[in-house]
Amino acid sequence: MAALYAGSVLWCVGYDTIYACQDREDDAMVGIGSSALTLGRHVRTGVALCYAGAVALWALAFWWLRPDWLALLALAPVAAHLGWQVLTLEDTDADNALARFRSNRFAGLLMALACWVVGNA
Repeated sequence: MAALYAGSVLWCVGYDTIYACQDREDDAMVGIGSSALTLGRHVRTGVALCYAGAVALWALAFWWLRPDWLALLALAPVAAHLGWQVLTLEDTDADNALARFRSNRFAGLLMALACWVVGNA
C-alpha cells in the first residue's frame, strides 16, 4: 500500500505543478518558490517524470496485490490520460494549464476504476 500512496503523492505533485503554471508571475512577485517556477522551462519534463513515477509505483502496488500482467492493463487508461496531459500541456498558456489541471478529475476516476478492477477481478 505504500507504493500506491507514494504514486498518489507523485501524481499530486505533477498536477499541482500544472496548476502552478497559472500563477508564475504572482508567485514570483510574492516570493513563493512554486514547482513551476523552480522547473522553469522544464515543466513538461518535471510533470512527465512525476506522472511516470506515479504510474510505475501504482503498477508495483497492483503487482504486489495481484501478480498478473492483465491486472496491470487496468492502469493503461489512466497512464494514457496522464500522457495526454503532458503531451498537450502548454505551460505558458494559463487556460491550457487550467484545462489540464481540471482533467485530473477524470484521471482520478480512471485510477479509482483501475483499483476496483484489480480488487474485484
